[in-house]
Amino acid sequence: MQTLRDTTFADVTDAEAVAACYPLLRQLRPHLSGPEELVTRWQSQARAGYRLITLLHGDRPTALAGFRIQENLVHGRHLYVDDLVTDAAARSCGFGGMLLERLVGLARADGCAKLLLDTPLTNVLGHRFYYREGLVAGALRFNRTVADERRIPEAGPPLPG
Repeated sequence: MQTLRDTTFADVTDAEAVAACYPLLRQLRPHLSGPEELVTRWQSQARAGYRLITLLHGDRPTALAGFRIQENLVHGRHLYVDDLVTDAAARSCGFGGMLLERLVGLARADGCAKLLLDTPLTNVLGHRFYYREGLVAGALRFNRTVADERRIPEAGPPLPG
């Protein structure tokens, strides 16, 4: 079992460091095709305020969070967690809790009222972790894929071709 000793936090701020996080982030986002796609997406999202931090155990990324500071009418200023993952081999060792506490500290330091994240309804182990760490389920998010739809509103079925 791994211990919490020899751990440090690091901001992931360059393409090489982002690429080094790919094996860990792929555990959460298996649809990513490789380090190059991760770097490209990170660069795009970083322009909108997305940040990555990692918890290093020794020199190896063991837990990772992607997040941004946002503001809206519902929650005010808040820290939104896009990505939160602990290496499968290191789960239940406290690394995820340490990383989540780091995010709470960053949220407070940035004047945020809340920390928010979404998780699939099927992520039962994640739910247990979030409840244990003091998060509460406050909403149910709905979504609809629109990228491939060719539908005219209220005009019937999708258009061919």
